[in-house]
Amino acid sequence: MLKPLDPLLHSELRLAIMSILLGVESADFVYIRKQTGATAGNLSVQIDKLQTANYIAVEKGFNGKIPRTICRITPVGREAFRNYVEALKSYIG
Repeated sequence: MLKPLDPLLHSELRLAIMSILLGVESADFVYIRKQTGATAGNLSVQIDKLQTANYIAVEKGFNGKIPRTICRITPVGREAFRNYVEALKSYIG
């Protein structure tokens, strides 16, 4: 039987954000944008969706006078990603 896929993680960009954050302690907005090739506006919307679901934690601050957004995956996000991968395996299986 096929397991349901988490619709929040099924988006290509949100999946890419989560994949990046799994491999690092944290990543700033500029790094994630460069890695994904996403526009700033689209990336911002997708980060907000992941933050609302508590999949990532977002810290906003400044580096001097330059705004800086730092993202970290949460334990809830790690578990959701693990479950998503397990569900995908049931489709390829």
